[in-house]
Amino acid sequence: MAYTTIDNPELYFQTKIYAANNTDSTAITLDGDEDMSPNMCWWKNRSDVYSHRIIDTVRGVTKILTPDTNAAEATNSNALASFDSDGFTLNADGDGYGLNYDNTHNIVAWCWKAGSAFSNDASATSVGSIDSDGSINTTSGFAIIRWSGTAANATIAHGIAAPKMMIIKRISGGTESWIVYHQAISPAAHLFLNGTDAENADVDNFQDTATTSSVFSVGTYNQMNASGTDNMIAYCFAEKQGFSKFGGYTGNGDSGTDGTFVYLGFRPALLLVKRTNGTKDWKIFDNKRNGYNGSNEVLEPNNSDAEDTTEFLDFLSNGFKWRIPSSDAKYADVNGDGDTFVYYAVAEAPFVNSNGVPCNAR
Repeated sequence: MAYTTIDNPELYFQTKIYAANNTDSTAITLDGDEDMSPNMCWWKNRSDVYSHRIIDTVRGVTKILTPDTNAAEATNSNALASFDSDGFTLNADGDGYGLNYDNTHNIVAWCWKAGSAFSNDASATSVGSIDSDGSINTTSGFAIIRWSGTAANATIAHGIAAPKMMIIKRISGGTESWIVYHQAISPAAHLFLNGTDAENADVDNFQDTATTSSVFSVGTYNQMNASGTDNMIAYCFAEKQGFSKFGGYTGNGDSGTDGTFVYLGFRPALLLVKRTNGTKDWKIFDNKRNGYNGSNEVLEPNNSDAEDTTEFLDFLSNGFKWRIPSSDAKYADVNGDGDTFVYYAVAEAPFVNSNGVPCNAR
C-alpha cells in the first residue's frame, strides 16, 4: 500500500520565522534538515499592520504582489535581494514592504519549491490555446504559470497533475482582485483571496470547466484574461497523497472541546481555510509560529492585520481538529454549525511513510 508519494515534505515546502533587522544583505536560512531553494515565498509581518507579500522566481525578485489588496505588481529592489540555495537574502526594506523593515518585528515566510523551467508553445504542442511559461515541480504538484491575456475564452497548459486549487492574479495593466479556484466548489464559482465574500457564482472565470491533467480554462474577464500585453500569474497546486490535500467540510457547531475533525493523511505544516457560504475572513495557520497545540496563531490573507493568538485548533498526526470556543467572535470563521468551508493543507510529515512507519502528533 502506498501511504505517501513524498516522505520528506520539507524538500518542497518550508515555513520560516525570523526577526527583521533593517539591514541589507541579510541571509535567511530555512530550518529544515534538507536544503530547499524556494521559487515562491509569501511573507507576512506578524507584529504589525503590514500587507502580505508574494515574490516568485518567474516574475523576478524585484516584483512584489500584495494578496490582501487588488493592487497591480510593484517593482522594488529594496525588499528581496535573491532566492538562495536554502532560503533567501533580504535588503533593508527601506520602503516598508514588511519583509525586513523594522528591527522590532517578527516575520513569517511560507516557501514553496518549483524549480523546473516550463514553456508551452500552444501552436506547436496543441496543448492549450495560448502560450504559457513558468516554473513547475511535478513531484510536489506545484506550478507558477504566466500568460498574456487575450480577452477570449482560452485554455492554458500548466505542466503538472490537474490542479485542485489555483490562486490567480492580473499582474500588469490594471487593478483586479485575486481569483481562487478550488476543487471543493463548482468551477462555475470562485473565491476572492483579497476579500471576505462567500463563493461567487460566475460561469465565465473558468468557463464552468474543471482543470485537467494538461490545461485549465479561463474566460473573458480582466481578472484572469485581460486583453493586450497584460500578464497574468497563476499559482497552481495539485494534490499529492501524504503531502497536500484540498477539500471541504461542514462545521459541527461544537462549543470548543469537540470541534470538527478533518482527516488529511498527514500532520499539517500549513493550513489555509475559507468559509464558502458566508462572508468571513480567510485563515492561515502553520506549525512554526508556536510549535504546540491549543494556541495556533492565525493570520488572515485578506487583510493586513497583525497575528491573532486565539486558540483555534490542534494539528494532529493525521489531520486537524477545531478547538475554538463558540463564544469567540471568530468561531463562525472556521466551525459554524452547518456552515461550509474549503481548505488547503501541506504536510509536515505523512501519517505513515512509504516504508510503513507512522509519525506522531506534535
